[in-house]
Order: sequence, then C-alpha cells, then structure tokens
Amino acid sequence: MTTLHHPLAAGPDADTGARIVDLTPHEAGWEYSGLRVVGLAAGESRTLGTDDAETFVLPLSGGVSITVQHDNGDDLGSFDLHGRESVFTAVTDFLYVGRDSQIRLTAGETPCQLALPSARCDQHLPPRYGPADAVPVEVRGAGTATRQVTNFGVPGVWDHAEKLICCELITPPGNWSSYPPHKHDASEPCSVVNEEIYYYRIAGEDQITPSRQGMGYHQTYTGPEHDKAGLEPLGVLLEVRDHDVVVVPHGYHGPCIAAPGYPMYYLNVMAGPAQGRELAFCDDPDHAWVRDSWNTMDTDPRCPVTSATGRLDGLSAAILTAPSPRERHT
Repeated sequence: MTTLHHPLAAGPDADTGARIVDLTPHEAGWEYSGLRVVGLAAGESRTLGTDDAETFVLPLSGGVSITVQHDNGDDLGSFDLHGRESVFTAVTDFLYVGRDSQIRLTAGETPCQLALPSARCDQHLPPRYGPADAVPVEVRGAGTATRQVTNFGVPGVWDHAEKLICCELITPPGNWSSYPPHKHDASEPCSVVNEEIYYYRIAGEDQITPSRQGMGYHQTYTGPEHDKAGLEPLGVLLEVRDHDVVVVPHGYHGPCIAAPGYPMYYLNVMAGPAQGRELAFCDDPDHAWVRDSWNTMDTDPRCPVTSATGRLDGLSAAILTAPSPRERHT
C-alpha cells in the first residue's frame, strides 16, 4: 500500500536540521511533485540543485539571500527574500527557480527555515522574484469551514511556471478546511490529474510559534469510481503534527481539521501530466451541497489571519482581502 503519511523524523533537533523534509517524486510513489524543507543557522550557506524540476524558495521563518546559477555555470541573478517570523505571522515573498539550476542559500543574522516545493518539468525558465504585497489572500468557506488561502503560486496569479502549482492555507483553531472533500485524479468525472502534497505546520499556545504539542487531522479516501478506474483503495484519517507531510496520489481528500487551541497551516504542492497548469477538481457528490450552504452563513472573523504587512487580528476580510482566481470544480 502507498505510504501516505510521512511524519517528521525523530530526533532532538529534527525541526532545525539541514533537511527537515526531503520528499522526492520517487519516494512519494509518483512522477512530478516533490518537497524539500531545509533549516539554516544564522549566517550559514548551502547550495542545492534543482535537477530536472522547477521550484519555489518559500521562507517559512527568517529571511535568506540567494544566488542562482545555471548548471552550465551562467549566473542567473541574486535575490534577497525578506521572509517572515512564522507562517502564522505574515504572507512572505518568494523566488521561482527553473530546472537545471544551482541555488546558493545564505541565512541572515537569524536562523531560517525554507520550503522548496518542486515539480519535474521539461522547460528551463529563468528565476523570478515574487513580492509579498502582490500575493492575493482569499477567505474561503463560511462558518466553521472558514479558512485563509494564500494564492502565491496558482494559475492566474503566478504563470511563470510549467507544471508547479502551490498555495498556503491557514485554518483557525477548531475549523475545517479542504472541505467539502474533493479529488483531482484519473477517475470519473475529473478532467485534470494532479499529485498533491500537504505539508503541515501547527502553532502552539501562542498561536504563532510552530510546535509538536498541537495536532490536526487529515482524511483521504476512495469510492467506487476509483475501483472502476483501477486505482488503489485508500481510507485513512491521520493525526498530523508540525512538519508532517501527507501525500495524495488520488482519491477524495478532506477535511483537514484544526484541533481547538491550535492553528493549522499547510502548504499545498501540486503538479501533473497535463500540458497546462490547472486547479480543476471534483467534489464528493455526497457533500457538494455544503458549498451552497455557505451563502447564508457569515465567515469566521478570525480570517484572514495574515497579510503582507503582518497579522490582521480579526480585521475585516472584505476590506483586506484581494480577489483571486478560484479553482474550477465539476
């Protein structure tokens, strides 16, 4: 059976080590999507290769200076990412780096942690900087299904990529996200296939600092249409903690549930075989009606949680969020 849950490796300094997460497409059991999460001490430098994949460099905490070279030795530019204190404090700037590149990362005066989501691709595209203040922040859902979606790397917002699709979500304590359950796989009636990674961060009691103390839950399951398509049966409800990774090769996924007291963040990484990048998905027909129920509900005033300028502390979502492309569902 496919290994869906990849918990943080054990050890006293597991969340500060050189490679916190190192998930290749081969290890995930598929073709395209990958994720590395690395930690750098203050002033430390490290060089990483992108090989046959395009990638984002996304600060999770702290800032970083970056130089990029093509594998043939050509200089492709230098960039400074301001970053953020925590994924629960602000929207961050980021950098796109193409395949066949060498990335030299140097932390500033404080340690940093960086996520490098990736997708195997064919084209080499040049690096490009993404400013935090250009990232749309969306409030999705309503009631206890209200969550923040930070659309930094999705089609229509960021089109400088061949395969890679990424966004961030923050779910307030006690709320549900990735709901209704949905799929994007080779079963009927889906039109687009995407392999998806969920990378979780869970804040502790202060609502800001990630900690293994808190927990959340993630569900993935299949239905008769997946059996008909010859896809492996799946059915799990997983407890997830800070730095845990869940892979979704196929099947319905959701809800992702934040336990009371503990805000939940996750980075979504998606890529697939289609020529274009698309976020189309299909809701579980048993639960699709839930979307319409949101029309008569208020959104949770705790969302949005963050912006490019910092935490919003319950300020008006209608004023502070920008319009952004929505996924298409069938």
